[in-house]
Amino acid sequence: MKYLITGLGNVGSEYNNTRHNVGFDLVDQLCEELGGSWRTDSHGDRAEVKWRGRLLILLKPNTYMNLSGKAVRYWLQKEKLQPENSLVICDDLNLEFGKLRLRPSGSAGGHNGLKNIQEVLGTDAYPRLRMGIGDNFSRGKQVNFVLGKWSEDEKAELRIILDRAVEVVKIFTTLGLQRAMNATAPPKPKPEHKQKEVSKKPDNNKA
Repeated sequence: MKYLITGLGNVGSEYNNTRHNVGFDLVDQLCEELGGSWRTDSHGDRAEVKWRGRLLILLKPNTYMNLSGKAVRYWLQKEKLQPENSLVICDDLNLEFGKLRLRPSGSAGGHNGLKNIQEVLGTDAYPRLRMGIGDNFSRGKQVNFVLGKWSEDEKAELRIILDRAVEVVKIFTTLGLQRAMNATAPPKPKPEHKQKEVSKKPDNNKA
């Protein structure tokens, strides 16, 4: 069994560590964890890694975000894969920072990369993992926010978020979509253990 895992982003060093490139960040981490290496190929950088008997074809399109569909369609056709055996990872400013949302299909939700993939494939029935970047920007500053660098506070949390997202991808490829959707829920806080009150027995020896 094999899967195409596509992280969306823009090419160029000026886009490194920006919110819009969190899809690239995720597949970079997945590639590193599973011992893969990137090579420049048709329509993007590609790496092949294995996870529990599955072949994962990782892709970072070099088409720029708004033309991502060209790269996704090319590699689906080349690898003879159906859209349901692929996963697209992207940022989402409609989700609060750190929230993950996995769906088997749906609208582009204003994301130009997803919109182009839908147009090129002719369907919205392809799994996508949205990673929340929040909407902490003032009126008219959306583009600056999306293409801006992570804040120091965000950087401190990002590694944990990427770890969670990597686990979701692994579950998607081994246990299926529904189990992976369940795994996107934020971890429940550990219950506080209240110390049991020990009733004091009266000291009969006291006068």
